[in-house]
Amino acid sequence: MGQKTHPTGFRIAITEPWRSRWYASRKDFSKFLVEDQKIRKFILDNWAFAAIPRVEIERTGDLITVFIHTARPGILIGKKGAKVDKFREDLEKLTGKAVRMKIVEIHRPELEATLVAESVAEMMSKRRNYRMILKKAVEQTMAAGALGVKIVVSGRLQGAEMARVGKISRGRVPCTTLRAKLDYGQIHAKTKAGTVGVKVWIFNGEYGPDETTNGLLPVKGKDRVPSAV
Repeated sequence: MGQKTHPTGFRIAITEPWRSRWYASRKDFSKFLVEDQKIRKFILDNWAFAAIPRVEIERTGDLITVFIHTARPGILIGKKGAKVDKFREDLEKLTGKAVRMKIVEIHRPELEATLVAESVAEMMSKRRNYRMILKKAVEQTMAAGALGVKIVVSGRLQGAEMARVGKISRGRVPCTTLRAKLDYGQIHAKTKAGTVGVKVWIFNGEYGPDETTNGLLPVKGKDRVPSAV
């Protein structure tokens, strides 16, 4: 049996921050959880072209703050902020609460695993040779400064009758090292032959001894990270 762990979930509250940050009573927890999922689905469905790999949500009383990480902030903001205002109004109608939006620009999209996976999926939907696609994506990511990258695609590659798996890797990708700065992305590519899964791992170095990791637990020593309580 395969025993695989999600690379981001494995590091949550240790070296990765929570994607939703709020406190709720037992009766409100499920309502807030479903609401967060609706917000993320609405954003990714309506603004998929804006290169959004990550959406973070914070709640303070009745105010919802949505952090949108994007490689194309100009598309989201629009002329004089018109688009972002309309976007915020749509979210307020969806949730029935006051919403504040913060746009976080991504300066190196080649180092964002989700954006790399989206790029691979887009090219595969155009029926290009998947081996050339993976090779080009890996070369661009390594040229951007990554220490390691791994890409796996699975499905009816290039319209084959039987599903198969294609993979490529460069450098080092330590999935089980908690102090590793490892980004992970997963996308489904829609092709004429069916759906093809795309998974990307990008390794961007390690947190050093006693270095604070995103305001969470400090890394202690060289070979050990304290467990979350």
